Amino acid sequence: MAGLSTVIGVWVIITALRELITRARKGRGGSFGLPRAFIGMTLAHLGVGIFILGVTLTGAYNVEKDLRMDLGTTVTIAGYTFTFDGVTEVAGPNYIANQGLMHVTRDGQPIATLHPQKRTYRVQTLPMTEAPIDLGLFRDLYVSLGEPVDNGAWSVRVYYKPFIRWIWAGALIMALGGAIAATDRRYFVTVRSTKLAARFAAAKA
Repeated sequence: MAGLSTVIGVWVIITALRELITRARKGRGGSFGLPRAFIGMTLAHLGVGIFILGVTLTGAYNVEKDLRMDLGTTVTIAGYTFTFDGVTEVAGPNYIANQGLMHVTRDGQPIATLHPQKRTYRVQTLPMTEAPIDLGLFRDLYVSLGEPVDNGAWSVRVYYKPFIRWIWAGALIMALGGAIAATDRRYFVTVRSTKLAARFAAAKA
């Protein structure tokens, strides 16, 4: 199913781009040689393809691991190595937090330093988890700090979410395409003509 959905997403993108190039070469009237309605439709189709790829690849290759991590413990998921370097107590403006230190590397190269927190706010007693995110075009990395276990160990949840940004990007591109298509002057002319025809018919009656 993941392979089929990926093929569909790529097919939608390629078809939209192919039609855009074909119409642009013909040099039809409108913005940049193309009517805004067509540009908006093409963007919307591109957004649909990107959205399909984002949902498919995130669902198929998403990785989550719940771990017990001691000081210096490492875990590798999807080629990224997470090293747990302990927890310290920090004070915020209106909370006290246990803050973890997690170094992320890939092939020995540093990628990110994440600081997951377990916060307790002064106005309430229930702890809140703050999961830092290392953002990327093709993947996001999350680390969530759980509860202390024993001997300085903590429960930790590590996330690898590929292409999750493509879901939001696809939705935004679809919305942008709809907005551009809605500004096409032909729609306003059609609406105006319809209103005039309705008024003429009413006056004649």
